[in-house]
Amino acid sequence: MTTAILSAIAEEQTGLAELLDNAHAVQIAGRTFRAGTLYGKPVALALSGIGKVAAAATASLLCDRFAATAVVFTGVAGGIHPGVEIGDVVVGQQYLQHDMNAEPLFPRWQIPLHGRSVIDADPTLHTKGLAAAQFALAATSPAANIHSGLLLSGDQFIHSEAMRSQLLQEHPTALAAEMEGAAVAQVCSDFDVPFVAVRQISDAAGNTAAIDFKHFIQTRTAPFARAFLKLLLG
Repeated sequence: MTTAILSAIAEEQTGLAELLDNAHAVQIAGRTFRAGTLYGKPVALALSGIGKVAAAATASLLCDRFAATAVVFTGVAGGIHPGVEIGDVVVGQQYLQHDMNAEPLFPRWQIPLHGRSVIDADPTLHTKGLAAAQFALAATSPAANIHSGLLLSGDQFIHSEAMRSQLLQEHPTALAAEMEGAAVAQVCSDFDVPFVAVRQISDAAGNTAAIDFKHFIQTRTAPFARAFLKLLLG
């Protein structure tokens, strides 16, 4: 019963590897996978790198080589919806690739040969993730809010008001945008492995997104992730 903990970049998992008991590292396809026990539960930690292809490849290895029974993505995202502020947390309930477009062969945003555009989080894991995120946010950033809903993924860093407005116009219920979650959701669906992504909002996906992102991941991401996982796994 191994829970895979996946993030895109090292800052999103700062300090987690040091907390592993009985740890051992395995190198596969240029990635380091660390297996061990975290907060008393068997886990496998991995960094996917940035983007959908990198994330899908890593998730596939976690499901196949490490026999993950659940995959949890922790990291940051850019806020899309006006009610989502920097520091808030979004627990993904649905995932969509906003840059998927195989028209006219398939409807826009539909995953070819899958018959759907939106992939749902596992209901049980989503409920557990939402509860753990609420407690972790209260402990680390009590002024912030928690949201649950649609996460958008694409191979773009959203960094302008025009890009943000376009996404919101196309997907009015979208809460945040990032670059990995929907791809991991698709892989986990194929493997029939429960999945949920929990994202802190590091920036507002606008003109200052790059500056806000860099500052946030260096100061606020890791404490929340550690508190969240302690509650999720405990």
